[in-house]
Amino acid sequence: MPLKRGLIQVYTGDGKGKTTAALGLAMRAAGQGLRTCIVQFMKGWPHYGELSALPALCRGLATPQEAITIRQFGGPGFVDPAHPVPEDIRGAQEALAFARQVMCGGAYDIVILDEVNVAVDFQLVSLAEVLALCREKPPQVELVLTGRHASAELVEIADLVTEMRAIKHPYDKGISGRAGIEY
Repeated sequence: MPLKRGLIQVYTGDGKGKTTAALGLAMRAAGQGLRTCIVQFMKGWPHYGELSALPALCRGLATPQEAITIRQFGGPGFVDPAHPVPEDIRGAQEALAFARQVMCGGAYDIVILDEVNVAVDFQLVSLAEVLALCREKPPQVELVLTGRHASAELVEIADLVTEMRAIKHPYDKGISGRAGIEY
């Protein structure tokens, strides 16, 4: 059953959990028969746990191949915000074009733009382009934008904004990311 009214959500802040919250939303939606497309900006590393977990978790659903689609755009390394390479910009532009296509295509109830706020902050895509995408959102599609540094303009047009705030983090003690926890 499609959504009667889709909203715009923003998950931002310097704390952990933005992508995790979006993935949780996708799982909850799949359990209710909704279809989600997750578009990951600046993520081309093939070892994120969600890439193998989501298909496995959706196998028991009526239409598992349609429940959650995840598509990565970006290289396997980190983007240098001071010196993005042309491939970083091209990947983010491709992600935005793909997001527009799936958002307006009618096949998905929820479209998650994972790390799009960071892509805007790093100037890989323009704020104007992302705002235009938000304005083009069909009324029945839920649009979720994740990543640190959400602009004031995106916060203003969103219907729901959640800020994850870091109080303590293992990185502060020199503990690097752990498989299954941070990626």
